[in-house]
Amino acid sequence: MITILETSALNTVQDLGRPGYRNLGVGTSGVMDPIALRAGNILLGNQDDDACIELQTYPFVLRFDTAGSFAVTGIDAEIELDGRAILPWMVETAAAGQVLRVGPPRQGARGYICIAGGIDVPAVLGSRSTQLRGGFGGLDGRPLEAGDTLRSGGIALDVAGYGALPPTVALDTATDRDDARLIHLRAMPATDYTLFTPEAQERLWHVHWRITPQSNRVGYRLSGEPLTLRHKVELRSYGVVAGIVQVPPAGEPIVQLADANTVGGYPRIATVIEADLWHLAQARIGTRIQFHECSFEQGVAAMQPVNAYLDDLRMMAAHYRSSAHRRAGGRTGAKSGDKA
Repeated sequence: MITILETSALNTVQDLGRPGYRNLGVGTSGVMDPIALRAGNILLGNQDDDACIELQTYPFVLRFDTAGSFAVTGIDAEIELDGRAILPWMVETAAAGQVLRVGPPRQGARGYICIAGGIDVPAVLGSRSTQLRGGFGGLDGRPLEAGDTLRSGGIALDVAGYGALPPTVALDTATDRDDARLIHLRAMPATDYTLFTPEAQERLWHVHWRITPQSNRVGYRLSGEPLTLRHKVELRSYGVVAGIVQVPPAGEPIVQLADANTVGGYPRIATVIEADLWHLAQARIGTRIQFHECSFEQGVAAMQPVNAYLDDLRMMAAHYRSSAHRRAGGRTGAKSGDKA
């Protein structure tokens, strides 16, 4: 069990989401940065889809009521366990009664507290993700509050002190080397691309769009010189997924994200590829974005380095745990897998 001692708005329980129900009007939800969740679960030996706590606002403080291993991923921040500084992207083990504090990020926007065995809340439509707009999933369909208790896996691993190289380092980062407030995103022209004027098409790829405060898990609203249509159009509603870039009448794009609407009717000018969506999850308000045109084939191929990163991490974590168990067995005669 863990108890929430301090939290601000919009911190929730999330997993990889609930696909397959958009035809019923139920969005996918799930973490904004799936790579961060997958990495944390790999480090802890969890199932790929085990639930975590997604942090959007800080500081966040919880108490381990029972011993448990954990990792904080997604961000670089000041993290303390009973006042002792610990590193992000590393496996640590807390004793019963110890307090974990996650401060505001130095880099990144959304942090993920992954706990060995996952967060155990009731599954709704096959997922433990919180759907705030629908008021279901997670903990009673709402953000976490001080005083809340969550049932966790309660697993204290007998191996700790190992971690992952953050994907911003391990993968080719989208952040501009000369300007940390500019990120580059690959996108494919979408169904309604040709409805926009040639000038608007050109502008899409060359303007530095800025993430506005009117942004959230549903979508990021971008500011910049408006994109104009060749002529006014009325479109039938269509299915919406994360990554679609819609252009409402004002002409400033909206990038749909984890809590995207299930249907929409604004013209679709582009779609951000899946391999780059996690960069948006870690982009703060005010960050500037530049889109770069790519093909469908390039978008599919862009997932290969991501999958390779996770596969390498999975092999590393398994090897580390196996080696540590062999060393412990040689010293003490303990059987591999014995808990400390």
